[in-house]
Amino acid sequence: MPPIPMSNTLLASLFISLLIFHFVESDPMETSSGPQASFQYLSNMVEDGSSDLSSTDIDCGQACDVRCQLSSRPNLCKRACGTCCARCNCVPPGTSGNYDVCPCYRDMTTHGGRHKCP
Repeated sequence: MPPIPMSNTLLASLFISLLIFHFVESDPMETSSGPQASFQYLSNMVEDGSSDLSSTDIDCGQACDVRCQLSSRPNLCKRACGTCCARCNCVPPGTSGNYDVCPCYRDMTTHGGRHKCP
């Protein structure tokens, strides 16, 4: 009995599905610097909401790369984020929101009264 041609198609589609599932399932935050790097952008905030400049500074470049990874205008986002990070020494986690983690970042506005920090 000759093999059914449908089985080759089925095996190929199963293989491709598993391959796609593997790439979707992998964690994009785990890079060569390890999974701990994704938490490096959290700030060293003191209780009154200001930055503690005596403590170690965060890596603003990496923190803003994480913050702006889904932005439609990544260069603009990284420039604004970098300015805010340098002034506040913190960047909220995630790609948007979470401003309560960093009040300085949240409260910084443009001359027009809009949020400066992405």
